[in-house]
Amino acid sequence: MAYVDGFVLVVPNKNLAAYKKMAQLAGKVWMDHGAMAYWECVGDDLKHPFGVPFPKLAKAKPSETVVFSFITYPTKAARNKINKAVMNDARLAAMMDMKKMPFDVKRMSFGGFKGLVVY
Repeated sequence: MAYVDGFVLVVPNKNLAAYKKMAQLAGKVWMDHGAMAYWECVGDDLKHPFGVPFPKLAKAKPSETVVFSFITYPTKAARNKINKAVMNDARLAAMMDMKKMPFDVKRMSFGGFKGLVVY
């Protein structure tokens, strides 16, 4: 059964290009270390009459957008091994300065999820 790391974060619109550049490198690193898939998705159709819209849930300002991201792995054990390798990868070292991130890391939500229904 697959395992997924999921992320929801808020990115200022003016920083979206910088975030994309960072995410492209991060995606390559995760895939090089064995992730099954790496997705970075920017909000597009977020106004719905039911539930709590992502912008409201994430407390996004009109000048910000919501990014929903996920990385898939074959198992939780594989995820732990891959993430350890990723965190030690020199290609990511330069971008790990939390003060230089193109988004506020304190407003990011993250979690690991085991598959419930997977096709």
